[in-house]
Amino acid sequence: MSLVGALIHRAYGLVRKAGAISPANPAGYSFRRLGDGVSIAFPPGAIFGERWIEIGDHTLIGERVSLSCGMGPGVDLGPDSILRIGGSCSIGRGSHIVAHQSIDIGDHVFTGPYVYITDQNHVYDDPDMPIGRQWPRNSPVSIGSGSWLGTGAIILPGTRLGRQCVVAGGAVVRGEFPDHSVVAGVPAKLVRSYDPDKGWHTPEVDLDRTSF
Repeated sequence: MSLVGALIHRAYGLVRKAGAISPANPAGYSFRRLGDGVSIAFPPGAIFGERWIEIGDHTLIGERVSLSCGMGPGVDLGPDSILRIGGSCSIGRGSHIVAHQSIDIGDHVFTGPYVYITDQNHVYDDPDMPIGRQWPRNSPVSIGSGSWLGTGAIILPGTRLGRQCVVAGGAVVRGEFPDHSVVAGVPAKLVRSYDPDKGWHTPEVDLDRTSF
């Protein structure tokens, strides 16, 4: 049995290596750009809209990561790229990056597993119509270079994270945060920031806005 197990593990290792998507194999040719050294691990998640996806050099995409542009395959989304992931990034396994208008991820961005990033959400303008049947609304997302997104973080439409930001695991993020922000919670709030004079510090509480 140990020999059979060893053979199975060896065969699976070969399948994973052969099944990875890279610039050097046919599966990679359909992307707008896959930089040198890019690897999308096998098995991948749902991947479609490759013509509108750019991934920078030496970025690693984990197993079962979904990368998609548009509502489904076969839709013409125009002349410009929609999902851009910079160089030397690492996207954790099981994550989903779902783009419809613009998601821009900088260089050296790392994520934990099961992170969800989207630039589209359903609306509920009509209280009598099922929410899933109302036309969704887009708002671009950008994540600054050098940032870290913890396990299970959710990045909602309209989010703009500056450079070198930290998003705590499980945080639900919407809004704009400057460089060197640490955000946490549901909804996410700024809990630490960096100032050249103060160093890392907890932002001052505005007492006029605090309820007791």
